[in-house]
Amino acid sequence: MQPDFTAELNTLLSERIGILDGAMGTTIREYELSEEDTRGERFKSNEEDLKNNGDILSITKPDVIEDIHRRFLQAGSDIVETNSFSGTNLAQSEFFVEDPRKTGGIKDPEFFQTKVIDNKELTDLVYELNYESARLTRKACDDIATDTGIKRYSAGAIGPLTVSLTNVVDPNDTSFRPVTFDQVKGDYIHQINALIDGGVDILMVETIFDALNAKAALVACQEVFEQRGQKLPLIISAAVGRGGETMISAQKIEAFWNATRHVDPLAIGLNCSLGPDLMRPFVEEISQKAHTHISAYPNAGLPNPLAPTGFDLEPQHMGDYTKDFAENGFVNLIGGCCGNTPDHVKAIAEAAKGIAPRQVPTLGS
Repeated sequence: MQPDFTAELNTLLSERIGILDGAMGTTIREYELSEEDTRGERFKSNEEDLKNNGDILSITKPDVIEDIHRRFLQAGSDIVETNSFSGTNLAQSEFFVEDPRKTGGIKDPEFFQTKVIDNKELTDLVYELNYESARLTRKACDDIATDTGIKRYSAGAIGPLTVSLTNVVDPNDTSFRPVTFDQVKGDYIHQINALIDGGVDILMVETIFDALNAKAALVACQEVFEQRGQKLPLIISAAVGRGGETMISAQKIEAFWNATRHVDPLAIGLNCSLGPDLMRPFVEEISQKAHTHISAYPNAGLPNPLAPTGFDLEPQHMGDYTKDFAENGFVNLIGGCCGNTPDHVKAIAEAAKGIAPRQVPTLGS
């Protein structure tokens, strides 16, 4: 059973600004992996292309994923996320031929080999993906902590899915949704159990564009905690548009906090989106509303195919925005999303160093 590090993390985020990692997908591209590299021997006969399925690399290229975690930790990250953003049956069904309505695991006999790791029998491919992703972050965190004497934390990345409980997909039947709340919740329960079994310290429900999907993920977290008799700290992070909505579900920032505060998150904040400049007013707003720690990990600006990382902002630019967010008292936890490499995270960590974190307001203030 994983210990509850909530009190320890609360102390960290109250004493200094914590540092998250950067973009797994962006950094994977530096390794120039081919379709054959991604498939490996195990998935060489899969019907769908797998090159864009970065999560499967936790199984086929674990050395690459562990190296990326180490690089982010060496750059100054206190928390690194598992390579499991799309680690659900619903998301993985786009890459493996499988009925997306199933809430059990993908159990294709051609690809799955039942095996035992750390005395744990892995029962399906999606469980294995999450379990292995968690093990890789756990090992990297423990190794770097031993080398530096500074404790590091593994966060289980729980993405928003590729289907929506809110968005209308058929204008002729506005009541139809491709999935139900219980299917989405069940899929998240499956992922969360595997992440905890693999050894994560934190769960991160992130890049929220659909408030109802996020609600299903948070209900899943609470049910898993109750079933297992243990609780892990939660970080909740939304992606906003120019109008300050969580994309599809059009939920404003204050409503987002009010809809999630009952789970008592370690931190709540914003990630991804359109870059730190356009995210800034919304980070400021939630920092004024929420009675918990605030996180922010924006994209490195907007996509730019001519830029080395595919995004506009270079490390020094992210450092400048970090300093602005920190000096204005907006954040307790900061990092980078799409376009942010270990070099970006190093600049973010250096910019935040020595600046006091945001003071969490008390209820009624």
